[in-house]
Amino acid sequence: MKDLEGITVVAIEQAVAAPYASGRLADAGARVIKIERPQGDFARGYDDLAKGNSAYFVWLNRGKESIALDLKTPQDLSLLKQMVAKADVVIQNLAPGVLERLGFGLEQMRREDPTLITCSISGYGEQGPRREQKAYDLLIQAESGLCAINGTPEGPARVGVSVCDIAAGMAAHAAILQALFARERHAKKKGRAIAVSLFHSMADWMNVPMMQHRYGGKTPGRLGLKHPTIAPYGVFECGDGKPLLISIQNEQEWQRLCAALGDAELPRKEGFRNNVERLANREAVDGFVGAAFAQQDREAMIEKLQQAKIAFGRLSDLDDFVAHPQNNWVTVDAGNKSIEILSPAAIINGERPSFAPVPDLDQHGSALRSEFSS
Repeated sequence: MKDLEGITVVAIEQAVAAPYASGRLADAGARVIKIERPQGDFARGYDDLAKGNSAYFVWLNRGKESIALDLKTPQDLSLLKQMVAKADVVIQNLAPGVLERLGFGLEQMRREDPTLITCSISGYGEQGPRREQKAYDLLIQAESGLCAINGTPEGPARVGVSVCDIAAGMAAHAAILQALFARERHAKKKGRAIAVSLFHSMADWMNVPMMQHRYGGKTPGRLGLKHPTIAPYGVFECGDGKPLLISIQNEQEWQRLCAALGDAELPRKEGFRNNVERLANREAVDGFVGAAFAQQDREAMIEKLQQAKIAFGRLSDLDDFVAHPQNNWVTVDAGNKSIEILSPAAIINGERPSFAPVPDLDQHGSALRSEFSS
């Protein structure tokens, strides 16, 4: 028996954030009924690069049942109500107010079933002057200040994955699991209302640079592959032209690095004695490390760093990443094709997970209509 077997989730969802949350619930054994527009979740059309399927859709929608509903029609809206009446959880990331305008908002759902857990995912939250503003991942990266600290001195940059969507999906997933646990412990099995937004999810992640700026007067700069508040921590080119990143977290590591690079006395000199001095003297610090790295090829430098117990990372391209020896792979079926994807991060009891297929649009529509029609 899977952990969430017996839990029914109705997901009125599209794109990334809500499908991430409901997808993780499906992985844990919940029955997830995915409500799609007649045209389908628009993430189905993001690309066709996963053996003819959308990479995002394959990643986020395995193990769900798909039904296409036109909620502007009384018949399909009535069918949705029948589904919700038997659900434990309802997740939705439609535009603010859409369900209310259809006469079936989340508050009404909870009045009719006090045990119901609802989760609404929006761009900017349900309150405030910008609640109606359209929100997509890159737009939230910009508005949350993430772009201001990401990139190079020449200009800001987008984080290369949909980090705001994913952060919101993770927050929603955690809050839903917390609500399910609390409901089981409560004698009256009370549900709850959960509200998550892309903006507030990323704002939470931005707390460290916010406090550094607001209280410490230190605004993190766009430093590319350098850490804004630790030195040395960044990328250096080895003698064979291959890049290698290192991270120094404390003074003992700095002393060991200097000894390994041929100058054990450097940590005693002004400008090199602690992290505060090294940050102010970053050009000289990085110059010392860079000159030493340039004397040896990457594999020789890696061996030296390992002996000194210094943390390092290779700067992998996607070919390197696909071939990475630490990857865990699982197989998902989509569109009559078997697709290898990277496993979720949590490995439970040492077992590699297995997943049900990614549904075609309205694949389960007929069966679901028969099951839930009054």
